Amino acid sequence: MTTQHRPMPELMEENDVVDLLLAQHALIRDMFDEVERASSADRPEAFQRLVRLLAVHETAEEEIVHPYARRKLEGGDAVVDDRLAEEHEAKQLLMKMDEAGPQDAQFLTNLALLRAAVTAHARSEERYEFTQLRAHTSEAERRAMAAGVKAAEAMAPTHPHPGVESATKNLLVGTPMAMMDRVRDVIRNAMGKNG
Repeated sequence: MTTQHRPMPELMEENDVVDLLLAQHALIRDMFDEVERASSADRPEAFQRLVRLLAVHETAEEEIVHPYARRKLEGGDAVVDDRLAEEHEAKQLLMKMDEAGPQDAQFLTNLALLRAAVTAHARSEERYEFTQLRAHTSEAERRAMAAGVKAAEAMAPTHPHPGVESATKNLLVGTPMAMMDRVRDVIRNAMGKNG
């Protein structure tokens, strides 16, 4: 049931930022299903893949997509501010779940809450942000943003960091957090394999 054959978000083939983000939203929905259905032995690995995907996806949106939407879309500030508030709430729950781990008694309850929040957030992005981005940007702009999103995802933190929902904060603290997260991931994987 593992999805190791699935590309990491920064390696996805879509070259239009809207298509790329829509494909990632579909992958996120699939990964929620995978975590939910996983056996207790497989759930920690499936959950860590979901945590990583959500963390890098949101960071890239915060660094690339939201700033562009603020500048390009009518009412862009309000649209982005609403999305950032949703992201912050989801990050807080995801961080709590990441710290407690899949063995926590409340894990499946919290997973359902997280799934509902993430799904509602994705629908809002698709409706209020992505539709307008496609209408108010050129194909070249969307290709450039897709390249920027992939680059940001390749360097993004792999765990949620509530309170870091702006491009400036991500650029200032994102790289050190990403390095710490990736070291922590290596240690977790080594301990899981050796311990």
